[in-house]
Amino acid sequence: MSSIQPLKVFGEAFRRLRGGAPGPLVPPAVLARADRILFIKHLAIGDFTYLQNCFKAFAEAFPHVAIHVWVDELRRTEDRAAWDQLKRYSLYDWLESCPCIKHVYRETYSPELFRQSIRAARQQNYPLVVSLSILSTRKYAALAREISPDGFVAGIQDQRWFALRRRFAYLTNLDAGVDIEKKARAREHVSAIYARWFRRLFGCEIPEAARYPFIRIPPRWDEYAGRQLAEWHFDAAGRAGRLILVNPHAKDERRCWPLERVVELICVLRERPAGRNDCFIVNSAPEKREQTAAFFGARSLERVRLFSAEENFFQLPAVLSRCDLAVSVETSIMHLANAVHVPVVALMRRNNPEWAPIDRQHSVVVSTPQRRQDVDAITTRQVVEALASFG
Repeated sequence: MSSIQPLKVFGEAFRRLRGGAPGPLVPPAVLARADRILFIKHLAIGDFTYLQNCFKAFAEAFPHVAIHVWVDELRRTEDRAAWDQLKRYSLYDWLESCPCIKHVYRETYSPELFRQSIRAARQQNYPLVVSLSILSTRKYAALAREISPDGFVAGIQDQRWFALRRRFAYLTNLDAGVDIEKKARAREHVSAIYARWFRRLFGCEIPEAARYPFIRIPPRWDEYAGRQLAEWHFDAAGRAGRLILVNPHAKDERRCWPLERVVELICVLRERPAGRNDCFIVNSAPEKREQTAAFFGARSLERVRLFSAEENFFQLPAVLSRCDLAVSVETSIMHLANAVHVPVVALMRRNNPEWAPIDRQHSVVVSTPQRRQDVDAITTRQVVEALASFG
């Protein structure tokens, strides 16, 4: 019996990680005893736009469990010159304003601070840690177990089970695992994928209507947007045409749209009777503002203003919410436009269809002609035609 027992335990662990066990992967008894949970994710604003609903559903289902979030910085570096920008990542403003999130680990941008954060997290003695990271899944499974040596650890796992080393890493670090399901990404929206994870892990049901993004803009920043637009004469009293926000920038250069194309778009729209009086806000990431300002400073374009959310995250959705239309490359702004109910034209590559804006009624996706092309393959004419669908 003694030689058979380890095989039985191993087999039960294997079935659990493969999702063969009935009911939620995190046992109800574990959730009943837990007073806090740590979620680990390499979190971007776009991720949180949809995960916020999942955290909200979890908090409503398990109000006795405090939600803590570990934001792992993929750009972690020893370069001190980069730290100031990384520690001011605007997502933290949104996370820390979310009523269902009680604590955020935000200092993971340097190797030393990363180790300090691990030591601080271990002192919490988390009874439950869940990794929601789809990149480097073995690494994050190990990180979750390091933070909680004796707790229940669950995580996302790569379903390529032919690799013995990969399989062993999951079996030694995870008590329960959810497969990435790469094929589902081609036919489902990311919000549906996240909802399925929470249903599989915790039994939380998140219906489709509850997956739409939302954002509560603090009054301070709503008032800021009003003052800024009045200063530009872009408020209702100061303009006769539409107010259009254009965002050509993304962290990944393959997702950026050339600034020359932005100028061309503005000129083409103004040549048409319906766009003769249009006003434009060109959004820029703070680190690209100087470059963008120099580009537009060398051109004479009336009723065009540059904008960067340099002080607080909520500056962006506050300004965006007052626009009539938005044009954005595949980055968080196209999802934030849905959250504040502004029609959006999204410029996207073809390799991540699950990240299209969720509100199909008020969103138009303009895709690159071919799958392997970058966003700069999208023409001005394509964007103009897409904007025409909004009148």
